[in-house]
Amino acid sequence: MLRKHMIVAAIATAGLSAGALAQAPSPGNLEKLSAFKPTTNNLTIPEVAQTGRRADQIKKNLQQIKLPPGFKIGLYAVVPDARHMAVGRQTGILFVGTRKTKVYTVIDQDKDRVADVVKEFAPTVDFKVPNGVCMSDDNFLFVAEHNRVLVFPAAEFFQEGPDTAAFVVVDQGKLIPTEEESFNHGARVCRIGPDNKLYVSLGQPFNVYAKEKHELYQKVGIGGIVRMDRDREVFATGIRNSVGIEFNPRDRSLWFTDNQVDGMGDDIPPGEINRATAPGQNFGFPWYGGGTTRTEEWKAEPLPANVTVPQVETVAHAADLGLKFYSGTMFPQKYRGGLFSAQRGSWNRTTPVGARVMFTSLKPDGTADKTEVFAEGWLAASGEYLGRIVDVAQLPDGSLLASDDTAGAIYRIWYEGR
Repeated sequence: MLRKHMIVAAIATAGLSAGALAQAPSPGNLEKLSAFKPTTNNLTIPEVAQTGRRADQIKKNLQQIKLPPGFKIGLYAVVPDARHMAVGRQTGILFVGTRKTKVYTVIDQDKDRVADVVKEFAPTVDFKVPNGVCMSDDNFLFVAEHNRVLVFPAAEFFQEGPDTAAFVVVDQGKLIPTEEESFNHGARVCRIGPDNKLYVSLGQPFNVYAKEKHELYQKVGIGGIVRMDRDREVFATGIRNSVGIEFNPRDRSLWFTDNQVDGMGDDIPPGEINRATAPGQNFGFPWYGGGTTRTEEWKAEPLPANVTVPQVETVAHAADLGLKFYSGTMFPQKYRGGLFSAQRGSWNRTTPVGARVMFTSLKPDGTADKTEVFAEGWLAASGEYLGRIVDVAQLPDGSLLASDDTAGAIYRIWYEGR
């Protein structure tokens, strides 16, 4: 077993602050877990049944899904409240966050590309909205909660027991000021950047925030994306509520979705897929509600200089969330290097839209080219949602995963040829 000082050294290498580990004592079991001490004698981990009526109905619903020729879709796993995903680099184990109190481990033991075991990850940790999960190249699992960030070294291997080595990256109440905590727009997402820093999105809690909030939000990074190693900085601003960030491995640019202002009409403002090429860029909110549509609350205010416009303007209120650049070889050439994205679906549009997987191709210069529907059918003709797609991820074999927090499922999409 790795000794604690080796873990701390590895965490520092992964871009974490050794000082962060020496912050105020961790609440609950974290103090013991960070010292590799057991918290329980009960080695039973709650599992989720993968067969039965629920699984059968999800499979039946998948008969409605439309895909390009040659593609197939199947149920990969039943996972309650499945949100954002992180794939283990060595074993292909999938970690799934939720907007509730649990993170799940999804294991395909026999490698038939259907999960055999779905169980709670680190059940002795008291999670609070652990939506954002992301994996470093050296197999550290980061979990971005509503107002805390944790890291789990060697998560693919420690997941076998209820106690998992765990360390605090950002202590409870230090990601945002506690007085800014909210049940609205509180689902964080994270990624490890090519600079080996941790990036976390911080959605602001309002439809459009009041002017007196602006200075604080700019300073803290609320309504933006922050990055950190030993120090923390605001990387990007002018973002209403991003629940999907992803780096393009070809040019290291950061792409992210943004959910735009409600209450302006069915067809405005557009949703966004954005591209950040350097720190310090402003993406227009709250002056713009989405695209170049001005908000009523800020239309009299002068625009900041050099606002970065979206790469893609998506259909209004479709709720664009998770992103994944495709790096596999299973899919046809058209999709290689392109961007898959999830649309969870509208909640306040008179004609519902979304609940699908989109694909955006790129131009030679790395900017967006065309965006098209890749997988759809979770929105029935009656307007009822059979599922809502939250995130996309890629398995080692090159197939694509899509999470659904409404049906409580992970789907696998693969290519068999024409």
